[in-house]
Amino acid sequence: MKLEQAILTSLIYNEDFLRKVLPFIKPEYFSDRTERTLFNEITSFTETYNSSPEIAALSIAVKEKTNLTDDEVQKCEDYLSEIEKDNNPKTEIQWLVDKTEKFCQEKAIYNAVLGSISILDGKDKTNDKGAIPKILSDALAISFDTTVGHDYLQDSDERYEFYHRKEERIPFDLDIFNKITKGGLPAKTLNIALAGTGVGKSLFMCHMAAGAMVQGRNVLYITLEMAEEKIAERIDANLLNVTLDDLMDLPKDLYDKKVERVKSKTTGKLIIKEYPTASASTIHFRTLLNELNLKKSFIPDIIFVDYLNICCSARIRAGSNINSYTYVKSIAEELRGLAVEYNLPIVSATQTTRSGFTSSDPGLEDTSESFGLPATADLMFALITSEDLEALGQIMVKQLKNRYNDPSYYKRFTVGVDRSKMKLYDIDQSGQMNIIDAGHDDKPLNTFGNRDKKFEGFKV
Repeated sequence: MKLEQAILTSLIYNEDFLRKVLPFIKPEYFSDRTERTLFNEITSFTETYNSSPEIAALSIAVKEKTNLTDDEVQKCEDYLSEIEKDNNPKTEIQWLVDKTEKFCQEKAIYNAVLGSISILDGKDKTNDKGAIPKILSDALAISFDTTVGHDYLQDSDERYEFYHRKEERIPFDLDIFNKITKGGLPAKTLNIALAGTGVGKSLFMCHMAAGAMVQGRNVLYITLEMAEEKIAERIDANLLNVTLDDLMDLPKDLYDKKVERVKSKTTGKLIIKEYPTASASTIHFRTLLNELNLKKSFIPDIIFVDYLNICCSARIRAGSNINSYTYVKSIAEELRGLAVEYNLPIVSATQTTRSGFTSSDPGLEDTSESFGLPATADLMFALITSEDLEALGQIMVKQLKNRYNDPSYYKRFTVGVDRSKMKLYDIDQSGQMNIIDAGHDDKPLNTFGNRDKKFEGFKV
């Protein structure tokens, strides 16, 4: 008995086996038309009556099919007779489950290779060459995942372990941001900086990207606003500790030495990819991730997208009659879905409204184009500047939404900024004078983020 026949036999005679494997088997895994026909009838019967079918029921269903010739019906009848005669109820179920899983994996890879060849030959009109890496990776990822949800009572041990498991996070190089996020950005999250034009959205993301790379992380920086070289220039100024003006006059040998010094201190990589404004969506980003993996063996730990509003949606056609709320919310949901799919954090930015640009206290309502964006984001904060802050070399940060911590903890704070070197840095607690920490107005913060009645650093 060949494996396909053993699988079909067990689907009919063993309901435990049927319920374990049926959700993972596809009709196209059966190359023989007779076996594929019988599998489709088994699936149809199970979905309709929630039980395994009998031979007689399958025989009747086959005879009622109008798209089969008399010869094909007879072949199905003969096949069912052979199954009925050779049925062996003593077959080890777990062994057969393992064999069925391997069968599905091999068939999926075989079909993926055939599909890729069809794309290369131009026979597939729905996919282009960029889809091939995704088709192959999906086939390689085939497995029998038996989890169907969290059982509150039965899975209490696993839940307890989850509570006490240290979550992998990508820390900031700014102490204050690590405090408000409890140690950094976790995977599968979308994190948004809200700021007006020229306030420092790109500066913030360039600084964070440089800091993540120095930690030994692989960083992908996608820009739809500035050229790749302009982003690299800002990161050069940050990492080489040279002003943008001096960078132009730096001798080649000294520049090479500084780059080598950075290279010797980290194992991380930083890839910058530019797309034309409003022309790239998560479809393009997935293709890029697959190409980076295949061509450079590069798998990012964090992605920066500069910036969200000038991406396009993968689900909504550009130029269609749709409002900005729905369109931008769609982009945000797709980016967060990408973060979940690739198990990493994504950092992006958005513009303020006209009123928010002039406001010294912007809120979520000042998000431009779509309030659906803050509804989707996990962390959202505003970057605020003024003439006084510029004179002090500082930028104010206000938490707007925080799923990692209480957003009223350090509701507002300032960080130092050196725009000539595209750097941000922590400042002394004395630099936080006259900033009201909403929710804790009666108690100032000491340097370690604790409440201390004896500390007199704030005037509130």
